[in-house]
Amino acid sequence: MDWSYVAIAIALFFAMNIGASGTAASMGAAYGSGAVKNRRIAMLLVAIAALLGAVLGGKEVVKTISGGIIPVTLMSVEVVVIVLASATFTLFGANLLGIPLSTSEVTVGSIVGVGLAYQSLYVSQLLVIVSFWLLVPAAAFVGAYFSGKLIRRVQERWPNLQKPGSKGERWLSLLLVGCGVYEAFSAGMNNVANAVGPLVGAGLMTSDSGVWLGGFAVALGCVLLGGKVLETNGKKITSLSLLQGSTISFTGGTLVIVASVFGIPVPLTQATTCAILGVGTAEKGFVLWQKGIIKQIMMVWIVSPVSSLVVSFAFVHLFLRADLYTLVVLVSVFVATLGFVALIRLVRRENSSINDQGGGI
Repeated sequence: MDWSYVAIAIALFFAMNIGASGTAASMGAAYGSGAVKNRRIAMLLVAIAALLGAVLGGKEVVKTISGGIIPVTLMSVEVVVIVLASATFTLFGANLLGIPLSTSEVTVGSIVGVGLAYQSLYVSQLLVIVSFWLLVPAAAFVGAYFSGKLIRRVQERWPNLQKPGSKGERWLSLLLVGCGVYEAFSAGMNNVANAVGPLVGAGLMTSDSGVWLGGFAVALGCVLLGGKVLETNGKKITSLSLLQGSTISFTGGTLVIVASVFGIPVPLTQATTCAILGVGTAEKGFVLWQKGIIKQIMMVWIVSPVSSLVVSFAFVHLFLRADLYTLVVLVSVFVATLGFVALIRLVRRENSSINDQGGGI
């Protein structure tokens, strides 16, 4: 069996899921505020911008993914299949739930899992990447929060600025769409490397051909699969005005482009979502954080890189090393964890029942 074709097929499927999860969220602000009312048009604009971003500026992040986390000598075709399969499995599950998941986290997590299995990992480079994962969403939240405060003052001083049908509304709508396209461009620069970087590391294609092929696959995935994530980012978190939406897209896009220039894979979707949270918090206060969708997204953010790491680590020991002992240990830990969580929930329900019946304090 030629594993090269399997690796390329998985990479293309992964790229399509990147289009659904990462780049579709770029137009969430424009769609949520009503600047683009047609969902299909919103996803088509994102697809074109993401393709251009991949082709024009995606090579630096490809270098990092292909050989900046683990030695390039480990990037055999079989390892690439495991990396891509682990990342795709995690991302596809999140897309089915409609959760905007970071493709960078699941990809890097999968690569780290391989590095741990072979005990060969560039720890210093990994720490730099993880630090950007923390800094970019935090910067997006803080920047959008203070911008949201300023926007409130502007809207109070000029209440008719965004009045439906006014000249101001038309200009602000165009600005918002432009900022959404700008953010989608940044998504192409950063996220396409997650799918094609391992292929480049294994020598299956060049960086030039990789960004073109990955860019087309991302664009296709955005158009075909991105609708549910677009609804989540645009309308289920908070309602947005035109000025708020422009701030969100511009903030997230700028942070990701800066990181891409330095070849750092960063969580674009987290930057966008945190910017939405920042603007929403400036408008409504921290009561917004009580929404269930926020808690759900945060849980997936924490679990996703660890999940892809464990899956790739297990796949290496199962398929490449035939080490069933390690696999049994991993399965046992997984079962024990599920059992422990279920036990905690059972104890809490019983305590709650006792308190409701007057038997507690």
